[in-house]
Amino acid sequence: MPSLSYRDAVNDALERMEDLGYERGKGVDVANHGPMGAEALALLGQEDAVARWVGRYRRAMEHHEPPAARFGLDPADESSWRSALGEFHRAGDWELLFARELAEAHWREVLVRWWPRLLPGLFAGLTHGLIRTAHAVRGLYAAGEKPEPLQLAELSRGLAYWAARYAELPGQPRLRGSYGLPAAVAALPRMPQEGGLGPEGARRRLDSLAQVPAYGDSLQWLAPEQAPRLLSEMTAQFADVYLGHPEVPPVPLIHGVTAPAAVRILFPHLPEALHVPTLARLWQVQAALLLTFTVDRRDEGTTAWRSEVPDLPPIGELGARAAEHGDEHVIKFTEACLREYALKPDPRYPAAAYAALRRITPLDAGGGVGGWSRTAP
Repeated sequence: MPSLSYRDAVNDALERMEDLGYERGKGVDVANHGPMGAEALALLGQEDAVARWVGRYRRAMEHHEPPAARFGLDPADESSWRSALGEFHRAGDWELLFARELAEAHWREVLVRWWPRLLPGLFAGLTHGLIRTAHAVRGLYAAGEKPEPLQLAELSRGLAYWAARYAELPGQPRLRGSYGLPAAVAALPRMPQEGGLGPEGARRRLDSLAQVPAYGDSLQWLAPEQAPRLLSEMTAQFADVYLGHPEVPPVPLIHGVTAPAAVRILFPHLPEALHVPTLARLWQVQAALLLTFTVDRRDEGTTAWRSEVPDLPPIGELGARAAEHGDEHVIKFTEACLREYALKPDPRYPAAAYAALRRITPLDAGGGVGGWSRTAP
């Protein structure tokens, strides 16, 4: 049994990382994964490993100074805040806005108020605005009715990062088609890509999504489903996608699982009227990931992955292995896959988590930025 509780481990980590900026890295601005990784590690039952992991994480890569607050934003005046969406230099202004909102109202009220405003920009920071918000909310929910200032501050930063990196993808997704998730993924045509699979090539492909054949139509393909079932279809299918593409950079496709897994954390705190538009936006994000990072279906929908992970360890060992490995993406992905596996015991979940552990270089060994080139030999 761990000597620390989940709550104590998370709060200690938040205190140790309070000074970290929103992003890190050189050449590629990568989201600060520290609070998310620490919270996921604690939830994996590795509470006693959190403090040491925070030290490893801080040494691995320098974080940028966060943008300072400059001009106040008025949440009641749409003309004040809307023009600041997607303006990263306004991150300090956004953090101050959400800190005020959370000081004046319950965090659920703030989340519900801002969700439809931020939802069209779900892709923000490769969905890390959403994901950081979800990890913060899980910590707040665990705290009960007496959240600590550090926990509220972390939610203000998650929402601020979402707003400051807000990025709308082209098109209007709606759940009004006849495809299930596996059929939609199979039907989406993949295209040859110029410029390789690095960050610059990915940006160019994202910028040209609207010109990709069938992209616009695909946003209307999914059939309406009950939210829990569709979230499971999304995570299982993208665990399959991850397993089927060992040739691509090992991190970006992870978000096809971690984004819907994050939404599952948040749905109990959101009114049902927001569930369907959120699911539609998730499919839009997943379609964008497929078109940006894959050129064909490769080994999707097959059992080829069994040759990559023939020695899959027991489910109960994956959390400890993720902690030892240390990469923040491996930790978060493992937690999401095991949580989804508990709801739907599909072997692709633990296999995908283990594949990521093998494909991504351990934290202390260094490597590329954000998984673009951090691949284990």
